[in-house]
Order: sequence, then C-alpha cells, then structure tokens
Amino acid sequence: MTVAKIKAVAREIRKHVIEMAYNAGGAHIGCSLSVVDVLACLYFNTLNIKPKLPHWKERDYFILSKGHACSALYATLAERGFFSPALLKRYMKNGSPIAGHVTLDSLPGIEATTGSLGHGLSLGTGIALSLKNDNKNSKVYVLVGDGEMEEGSVWEAVMFGGHNKINRLILIIDNNDLQIIGKSTAIMHSHPFEEKLESFGWKTVSINGHNINEIIDACKQTGREKPLAIIAKTIKGKGISFMENKLEWHGKSLTRDDYEKAIGELNKIP
Repeated sequence: MTVAKIKAVAREIRKHVIEMAYNAGGAHIGCSLSVVDVLACLYFNTLNIKPKLPHWKERDYFILSKGHACSALYATLAERGFFSPALLKRYMKNGSPIAGHVTLDSLPGIEATTGSLGHGLSLGTGIALSLKNDNKNSKVYVLVGDGEMEEGSVWEAVMFGGHNKINRLILIIDNNDLQIIGKSTAIMHSHPFEEKLESFGWKTVSINGHNINEIIDACKQTGREKPLAIIAKTIKGKGISFMENKLEWHGKSLTRDDYEKAIGELNKIP
C-alpha cells in the first residue's frame, strides 16, 4: 500500500476513534490517537496476517500492551477486514465484546488481554521465544506507552529478551511524554530508552511516530540476533488540533461541539 493510502487509512481510523468515544460517552482518546499511524503501517504494510483467518499459524502477532488505547486497535482491525466496521457502534455498550480495554479473543485479531500496564511485553516475549525455538519466521510486535516503561515487569522482559537474543521480538514505544497525571519525563524519568535498551542487548531505532516512511523502514530492521526496539516520538491527541499535547484529553468526554469540530478537522485532511 502506498504512503498516501496508508495516510488515508489513518485518517479513517482517527474518525472511528472520535465517533466511538462520542457515542460511548468517553474513551482514552489522546493515547489512542497517538498510536494510529503506527497501527496503520503495521496492519496495512508490515504484519504477515490473514484477516479472514485470524488464528493462522504462520501469522505475525501484535499485542497492544497499553490496552486502554483499544479504540485505535478496534478501528484498525475493522478497517483491515477482521470484522465489520458496524460493530464499532457497540463500543463500551452493555453486553458488547468491544470493551474499554482489549480482551483475548473478544474479537478476531485480539491476541492478548491487556490494560493493567506492564504485562504485554512479557506475553510477547514468551510467544517470540516459542517461535524462535520452533524455527518459525513469525514475529511479535508489542506496543507499550512511555509511561508504561516505568513498570518493573517491562524491564524484566527487556532483560530476558536481550539475554536470549529473541530476534522475533519487536518493542514499539509510544513516546508521547504524557500519562494520566502529567509528563512522563517528570513523573518517572525512564529515558534515555536507546542507551538503556542497548545495554540489555537490544537494537534500537528512534523515529517520528507519525512519519509513515520512517515507521515502515524501522519495522524492516529485524532479523538480526537481537530483539528490536522502536522508540516512536508521537503526539498525544495527534490529528485533532485542540487535543494535541493536552493532558486533559487522556480520558475526557466529547461534547457535541468537540465531536463536530474534530470530525470537521479530519475531513479536511487530504
């Protein structure tokens, strides 16, 4: 898929995120919008998947460790053909499989239950080690937040992955420098990610997490005898001017005016 088409898909995913949040009366909007471009690149360029066969044995795996950003993943899976976009209207409704955090097998394409931060990389590391031991070429991509990098369990998985040279494992850090109560660098300064990860035996690459070419190129740097970490500099609330880099949009509800303004901005993106 061309860069222009991936950008168009990302725009539609963002529109879904806004519509889901408005219809549900709330969602983790800012952190969902920051990961959209990464998800669009993964699902429409990088991942070896078959949407109609979500449990295909030769597939690549994607784990959204920051499970509260689920609306972006649901929207991406719908756009990619895992299920009908009409199902997104049931987001966070009573009895719906589309909850406020991702749950294993609740929908086609959901590979893990996450939400309690810090678990996804450990899960992905185990899957990737199994793939390596079985001589399979499938890869495991795990997306975490920069605030989530404060969790000790993340660093246990980092040490284990580097020590065992699990080269099927790709960690993507959504580095938007905002978490629920403030700037990540002010709350628990876990940077510099590059030097720390490399000291544990990882290859790292730092990119603009909204540049399609940089995301795609970074994902190609796998296959060496090391796990790969992609530090993606992103903007919380990306794509909506009045949400960008605004802490309150971590989980703020949309008014009708907010909704119309946001959709109007997205409709103007070529």
